[in-house]
Amino acid sequence: MPRGRALLLLGAVALIWGLTWPVNKAMLQEMPPLLMLTWRSVIATIVLFAMALPRGRLTLPPREDMPVLLSITVLHMVGFTVLAFVGLSFVSTGRSVVLSYTTPLWVMPGAALFLKEKLSKRRALGVGVGLTGLVVLFNPLALDWSDRTAVLGNLALLGAAFLWAGSILHIRGHVWRSTPFQLIPWEALLATVLLAALAFVFGELRWVEWHLSLILLMLFSAVIGNALSFWAIATAGRGLSALTISLGLLMTPLVSIVTATLALGEPLTLTLILAAGLILGGVALGTTGEKSPA
Repeated sequence: MPRGRALLLLGAVALIWGLTWPVNKAMLQEMPPLLMLTWRSVIATIVLFAMALPRGRLTLPPREDMPVLLSITVLHMVGFTVLAFVGLSFVSTGRSVVLSYTTPLWVMPGAALFLKEKLSKRRALGVGVGLTGLVVLFNPLALDWSDRTAVLGNLALLGAAFLWAGSILHIRGHVWRSTPFQLIPWEALLATVLLAALAFVFGELRWVEWHLSLILLMLFSAVIGNALSFWAIATAGRGLSALTISLGLLMTPLVSIVTATLALGEPLTLTLILAAGLILGGVALGTTGEKSPA
């Protein structure tokens, strides 16, 4: 993968994921979170299998990779998305994506604790700066602590970030037998089954009044924002370092905030700008502490 093409893919994914948050917010106005996630996962699974079959890359997961397959599915594809979408139902798009992207702040100390990676002074400073951003978001002037729904929505988003961090830590520590992309169709299939089961248990499996704009939003989220983006980021990873990808994806919250302000009319507050700057700056500071090529 030539570096220039890989950078284009990375930029496209950051832009697409940034647009996907406001798109998902708009769809949540017309259907409940678990039902929406089930439909999104069904479509993405079909696309991922359709992409893998013609290339001859569809093989059964080896037994050695089953633990990480289950971890990615349960912690990220199900746990993270369910909590993130529940939070997004009650919290503004900009605030939601910023809270979700606190994930690297939990990965850094987690890697030191569980993977014995060194927590350098630079990484520790990055975590500290990022946590300062969280204090800004959760101060009583920015969050009404008497509003139970708002508090639970914010906590759900933080919980989503914790689960994503757990998945990343397992991925880092796992000894792979197959490639991550070879596992994605099976992870998506298992996620679809689990999401449909959750939607059934919580009474969200019901008919949706589909119309053209809702269909287009769903196709964008499921096909472009989910299936094709997973393929693109896996492909870009062949030509870029983990450091470059981590920094490139920091554009995602910025795109989401701008899009939500322009398209959804969400207010762009000083608190959100300051918190986003501190959290994303802390992530960038801690991430650049890694010695990584390219």
